[in-house]
Amino acid sequence: MKADILKEIANDFGTPSYVFDIDELADRIRRIREILGEDINVLYAMKANPFLVNAMKNIGARFEVCSPGEFAICENENVDMKNIVLSGVNKEKEDIEYVMDECGGVGIYTVESIRQFQLLASLAEARKTQIHVLLRVTSGNQFGLDEEDIEKIVSTRDRYPYVDIRGIQCYTGTQKKKIDHIEKEIDWLDGLCDRLLEKYGFKAVELEYGPGLPVSYFEPDVDNDSHTMLEAFARKLDEIRGKYEISLEMGRYIAATCGVFLTRIEDMKYNKGQKYCIVDGGINHINYYGQTMAMKIPVIEHIPMQPAKEKEFAVNEAQAMLADDLNEAAKGAQHWNICGSLCTVGDVVVKNLELENAKIGDMLVFHNIGAYSVTEGIYLFLSRNLPNIIEYSKESGAVLLRGQEPTYVINSRNSDIYA
Repeated sequence: MKADILKEIANDFGTPSYVFDIDELADRIRRIREILGEDINVLYAMKANPFLVNAMKNIGARFEVCSPGEFAICENENVDMKNIVLSGVNKEKEDIEYVMDECGGVGIYTVESIRQFQLLASLAEARKTQIHVLLRVTSGNQFGLDEEDIEKIVSTRDRYPYVDIRGIQCYTGTQKKKIDHIEKEIDWLDGLCDRLLEKYGFKAVELEYGPGLPVSYFEPDVDNDSHTMLEAFARKLDEIRGKYEISLEMGRYIAATCGVFLTRIEDMKYNKGQKYCIVDGGINHINYYGQTMAMKIPVIEHIPMQPAKEKEFAVNEAQAMLADDLNEAAKGAQHWNICGSLCTVGDVVVKNLELENAKIGDMLVFHNIGAYSVTEGIYLFLSRNLPNIIEYSKESGAVLLRGQEPTYVINSRNSDIYA
């Protein structure tokens, strides 16, 4: 988004604010589908950013849903239940019963354990309703099934007439930097399916895989418009096209580039030889995968601005009272430590960020923040208000999805309970 649009949004809605560019999101999905081919299903792992569900629904995506809360969001957004893959390491009986009885079931259920398989099978049998499942194979952590357990389930599948085992699901992690890692996993999964066919006559119809493709966050390596690794991955998939219905689960790779975070400089100071900018956002809002002690610098845009009207007098007075050494220090290109509004020394967002003629009231725009930050921030700490959530498109302009809701209500006891 252009700077003038972001300035207008900040002036209209205030900061801190997340802004999600729906046009950028649609363009990225279109490009991903072009590279992969129309025969590959793209699933959106909505944990990356649940505020994009409606936009993704309109683009025609399917959804990886991993909790009752995420399922409720899909209900609220009128997502077609057939487009939901219901995942999650802990599936509660009452939640599955609700899905089956009140919602007509979902497209596919994943199976994380033998107990989960038995639970799903018993609930389906009690309703005389066939369900479709994928058996998740573990990569060596708490998720999924051992290959031996998958063989146990497949070898006894005839006992469960209401369960259609469609194939295998696997997700092994995010931010994979080397294509050979992904290629080896495809070979492993294909070999597992071949073994199930050879030993038990079971033909896997579907293979769902989360490739964990990387997103670049930090300078100077940021280039998320190049899809070199995705193109190499698509070539690897050529080896098994037609053998399975292939579904790819992606979250970060889809959502990261569509989001920015807007925050204003609220104060500036010069402490013990170090320059500090205090912003109205902070580590409770900004979370980049791989950031280490604020040392890495993500893509940040500095937009000079006038302070908001209600703050203009106070800002002008403060600027006038700043020590001469700080006024001089702010001139030209200078390095600043960007700190948030939390009362903890840990609230350092970026160290040694170069800014040109920075002043109170200016805006910093953090790019590539469309995935995870919106839900991974430590929002309840110190009971500060939540940031705005804003959706933007050229057609609709800026639309407020959620305002700056207070968190002190959550962080204090419910007086009705104790009345």
